[in-house]
Formats: sequence, C-alpha cells, structure tokens
Amino acid sequence: MRDLYHDLLGEISLNFATLKTAKNGDNIIDLAGFEGALIAVISGTITDGTSYVFELKEGNEADLSDAAAVADEDIIGSEPSFAADDDNKIKTFSYVGHKRYIRVDLKTVNGSPSTGGFFGAVVLKGFPRHSPAV
Repeated sequence: MRDLYHDLLGEISLNFATLKTAKNGDNIIDLAGFEGALIAVISGTITDGTSYVFELKEGNEADLSDAAAVADEDIIGSEPSFAADDDNKIKTFSYVGHKRYIRVDLKTVNGSPSTGGFFGAVVLKGFPRHSPAV
C-alpha cells in the first residue's frame, strides 16, 4: 500500500517554545533509510521582534559537530522567515541533500524582542527506502 501515512515519519527538530534569541534546534534528525524530508516551521503568537529567520543545518556526524548550512541547491523552496504579523502560520520547504543528519535552527532574531514569538519545527522524513516508514 502506498499512501502518505506509510511513507512519512515525523520528528520534532525545534521544540515548541517562546523564543527571543537565536537558538540551535533541540533534536538532530537522522535521515538513515530516507531520501528526503519536508520541514514545517510553525508559528504561534509573535508578540514582538521584527523578524525570525530559520536555517537548516546538515552533517554526517551524529552530534552534528560538522554542522554546516545546507546549500541552496539541496533545498526546494526556501528556509522561512517570519515577520511580526505572521502569527499562526506554517511555512514549509524540502531537503533533498545527501547528508545523514539535519537540524532546524533559529538563526537570527531581529528587533530585540522582550517577549518573543512561539515557534517549533517538525521534520517529515520521506521517500523511505523500505515501506512502511511507521
């Protein structure tokens, strides 16, 4: 059977929290057995700050000690940024690179927020080498 339920496996990379400063993702995602991933960065209420810019990192080390920003040619779409009025939005892009590990980071926060914005990031691993993925 081929359907999305059996072909996708979700994991949280950036835990949902109110953020005011740049932050590395909380969880490193292991893409072993998968050929790509859809990344969804989700906002809740953004109370202040002018923009929040997210970046995908990749590497071959399990602890991402070799983490580097993903090259544009390995991303379909674009890494998201959220403005102050982007409450309750989902912004997605895809990873099609060849590294084993990825992580979603909040790269930059502009505007010196005092209370920040609520964000999280989910990685849906796709194109499994063996199905079902779940």
